[in-house]
Amino acid sequence: MKGPERPIQNERSRAIVLAASGSVDAVALFEDDRPLALITEVMPDVLIKGAAYTIDQVVGADVVQANGGRVALEEQMLNQSTTGIAKRIRVAG
Repeated sequence: MKGPERPIQNERSRAIVLAASGSVDAVALFEDDRPLALITEVMPDVLIKGAAYTIDQVVGADVVQANGGRVALEEQMLNQSTTGIAKRIRVAG
């Protein structure tokens, strides 16, 4: 999708990091580009997407909100983008 060097961490590694967070109850890996079926099945209390999106653009937002959940649009952590990490690795050599 974004080039041969991506992703830096495979999905299993990313899932382990997320699962270790005290605020995450479950991590699900899926193949679908539009995870509406999974969101509908799991029905999360909070559906999180990057702040570059609007709630109207978040797949499943309407379903989560209709069932009492909320949608959170979160800013990316400073210096934590894959592009930034890859750049720091290249510079460090």
